[in-house]
Amino acid sequence: MLTSIMLMAALSSPVSALAQSRVNQPDLTIDAATRAEIIEGVIKRLNDFYVFPEIAKQMETAIRQRMRNKEYDQITSAALLAQTLTSHLHAVNPDKHLGVTYSYQSVPLNDRKTEPTPEQLERRRQLAASVNYGFEKIDRLEGNIGYLRIDGFMPADVGGETAIAAMNFLANTDALIFDMRYSANGGDPTMSVLLSSYLFDKPVHLDDFYWREGNRTEQIWTMPYVPGKRHIGKDVYFLTSKDTISAGEGFVYELQNLKRATVIGEITAGAANPGYEYRINEHFMIFVPMGRAINPITKTNWEGVGIKPDIPVPAEQALNTAHLIALKKLLVTTTDERTKKRLKGVIETLENQQSK
Repeated sequence: MLTSIMLMAALSSPVSALAQSRVNQPDLTIDAATRAEIIEGVIKRLNDFYVFPEIAKQMETAIRQRMRNKEYDQITSAALLAQTLTSHLHAVNPDKHLGVTYSYQSVPLNDRKTEPTPEQLERRRQLAASVNYGFEKIDRLEGNIGYLRIDGFMPADVGGETAIAAMNFLANTDALIFDMRYSANGGDPTMSVLLSSYLFDKPVHLDDFYWREGNRTEQIWTMPYVPGKRHIGKDVYFLTSKDTISAGEGFVYELQNLKRATVIGEITAGAANPGYEYRINEHFMIFVPMGRAINPITKTNWEGVGIKPDIPVPAEQALNTAHLIALKKLLVTTTDERTKKRLKGVIETLENQQSK
């Protein structure tokens, strides 16, 4: 269940066909009965599933007060009702994952108990493959610095082959830069577990997830085995922006607190509570955070505050900054004079570019 839930850990996942279809979609007119159905459906799912039951009750109280004040009575637009309810829920608790959404296309039943059909699985696979499982760009930068841009996190059992190929392509580089600045789609943390496993020589406790359902906590550890070389003894850098969100933030937060990576860029979005998108009726859904990350080191997470970079710079300057830092560290440790000369030349070029 963890994988299926965490796959939906962002309001717009690259593997969600419905999410894509909601952009610039037609609106629908709703009547009073439909409006009441949606509001009651929102309240019920919050009380049934939201990770913080006491806050769910606070949100219910606030919504019912607005109902008594007749604040929803004049809303006949489906899209406006979804936006208004989301705004009112965030007024009580600004959870970045929590939100009501409207879909012009019919919303399929999703009770979390029914297994997806082979056709649905194949459609998801095709959508994931069409974005290369979130792996947008890979490169070996000047000075033998590895670079990997990840825009979304597919489950490891879906995109694992691509991740393994990427990490093995970068196996002989002298440092690694993970570009998370465009990771605005969230996704599944099993992928970040796989990637993190290449950076340690033994199993490491990355994170815990508390789930309201069953009142249980699950530990997340790196894998004892990975195909190919591990990247041991190499400096690791993360590039972040205000758009870095959810599963991408988790990847950064875990390795930053383990002192395994240096974070360069901007404070991230601040969305840490994973959950599931529940159907309310044929055209409405609500994404309900059902759990929360609890880092074993900080005993908290990045919800609402984001991840503070170790080296704050504007997002557009983060790559050049990380590249320079990585090269200068290599320059200090290398003993080969030809390599030193080459590194100095690359550093000079980058510094000239940075000053322009």
